[in-house]
Amino acid sequence: MRRPELVDFSQERIKVLHYTWIAFFISFYIWFNMAPLATTMLRDVGWLTEEHIKVLAIVNVALTIPARILVGALIDKYGPRLVFSGLLVTMAIPTFVFAFGDSIAQLFVSRLVLSTVGASFVIGIRMVAQWFPPKIIGRAEGFYAGWGNFGSAWAAITLPWIAITFFEGWLGIQDGWRWALFVNGVVALVYGVMYYFLVRDTPEGVPFVGVKKTQPMLVSTHGDLVQYLLWSFPIFGALGLLAWRINRIDIDGSPLISGTTLWVIYAVLLVFYAAHVAKSLQVNLPHLRAGVPEEERYPFSSVAALNTTYVANFGAELAVVSMLPAFFEETFTLGPEAAGLIASSFAVVNLFARPLGGLISDSLRNRKLVMLGYMLGIAFGFAGMGFIDAAWPIWAAVAITVACSVFVQGAEGATFAVIPLINKRMTGQIAGMAGAFGNVGAVVYLVVFSFVDASTFFYILAGGAFVSCLYVLAFLREPEGAFADEMYTADQLAQAEAPA
Repeated sequence: MRRPELVDFSQERIKVLHYTWIAFFISFYIWFNMAPLATTMLRDVGWLTEEHIKVLAIVNVALTIPARILVGALIDKYGPRLVFSGLLVTMAIPTFVFAFGDSIAQLFVSRLVLSTVGASFVIGIRMVAQWFPPKIIGRAEGFYAGWGNFGSAWAAITLPWIAITFFEGWLGIQDGWRWALFVNGVVALVYGVMYYFLVRDTPEGVPFVGVKKTQPMLVSTHGDLVQYLLWSFPIFGALGLLAWRINRIDIDGSPLISGTTLWVIYAVLLVFYAAHVAKSLQVNLPHLRAGVPEEERYPFSSVAALNTTYVANFGAELAVVSMLPAFFEETFTLGPEAAGLIASSFAVVNLFARPLGGLISDSLRNRKLVMLGYMLGIAFGFAGMGFIDAAWPIWAAVAITVACSVFVQGAEGATFAVIPLINKRMTGQIAGMAGAFGNVGAVVYLVVFSFVDASTFFYILAGGAFVSCLYVLAFLREPEGAFADEMYTADQLAQAEAPA
C-alpha cells in the first residue's frame, strides 16, 4: 500500500515542506511568546504595569509590515534557505534581550525588533513554491501556513508550564518566565542553524529563478506602475496609524510618545514613501521603455485583488483573535479560562481549514471561483456573528464562530494558492506585499474596534470581505498554467540559466 504523500519522506520535497513549516512554527512560537506570560510578568516584575504590557503588545506587530516587504525582496535575490536561517538566528538575540531586560526601554526596543520575525511567513511561501508544481501548490502552501501558524497556540500551551511548573516548581528558580523565554530563543537559534543544512532552495538540476537586485517590484505596464504606487501607500499609512494609537496610551499620566514626536514619525514615513516612489520610478521607467518580455509580464491588478483578500481574511483573523475571548466572557458571563478555551476554537481551526482551502483551490480547477466563494463565506460568517447575543445558546454561538473561521482561514489558503503562480521570479515580493496587507488590515480593524461595539465590529468585517469579493470579481485573473504538472516553463528555465 502506498504511503500518503504527506508522510512519504522518501521524497525530498516532502522533507523540505516539513522542515519549512517547522521553521515557520518556531517563528510564531517566539513572536507570540509574551501574551501567555503577561500575567506572570506583571506578578514578578514590580515596576511593570498593565499599560506597559499594552504598549509591548502593540509594538509586537509594528515592524512586521515593512519587514514582510523587505524580506520578500531579499528572498527573491538570495533564496529562502539563507534568509529563513538568518532570520531565526538573528531573532534569537532580541528574544534573549527581552527575557532578561530590566527596564521598559529594553523590553520596548527588543519587542520592536522581534516584531520583524512575523515576516517569516513569506519566506516559506517562496520555498514551498519552488518544490511543488502548480497543480498541487495550494494544498502544499496551505499545509505549510496552517501548521506553522499553530506555533502561536503552542506558545500559549507550553510557555506557562515551562515557566511556572518546570523552572519555578521543579527547579525552584525565581523569574521562571525569563528562563522560559530564554529556552524559546534557544530553540530559534538552534533550528535556524539546522535549517540551513537541512534544505536547499530548489530540487536537483533546477536553477533558482530570482531577481538580480533587491529593489521595488518590476511591473508590466505604466498603469500597473500607478497601481503599485497607490497600493504601497497604505503600508506606510498603517505604521502612522500605529504611531497614533501608541500616542493615545498614557504611562504615568503622560503619553508614551509626545505630539511632537508623533508628527516627526509622520514626516519620516512620508519621506520614506516619497523615496519608495522615486526608487520605483527609477527602476521601472527604463524597464518599461525597454519593453517587458512576454514571459515576464503579469497583471498587477491580480496582486491588488489578493491584497484585499488578505486584509479581509488574515487581517480579520488577527483582529478577531485579540477580542474574541473578552467577547465570549462578557456576552455569556463566562470565566476567563472558559472564554479563552471557547475563543481558541477560532485559531485551532487553522490546522485543517487553511490546508483545505488550498486543496479545494487545487481540485476545482478554477482558483478565482474558489476565492470568490470563500470571500462570500467570510462576509456571511461575520454577518452571522454580528447577531450573537446573550439570548443565543452558547453551542450555536460556537458553531457559527467555527464555521466563520473555516471560511476565514480557508480563504487564506486559497489566497496563497494563487500568489506563487502570478510571477515565479517575484513570488517573494508579491507574497510580502500581500502578507503586509494582512497586518495592515489587522491594524485598521483593531483601531476601528476601539470605537465600536462587538456586533458593529463583526458587521464591518463582513463589509470588508464583501468589498474584497467585488474587487476579486472585477480584477483577479486566473493565472496561466495554474494547474500545470511542471514547476517551471522552458522560458523560465532558459532565462534562469542565462548569464547575468
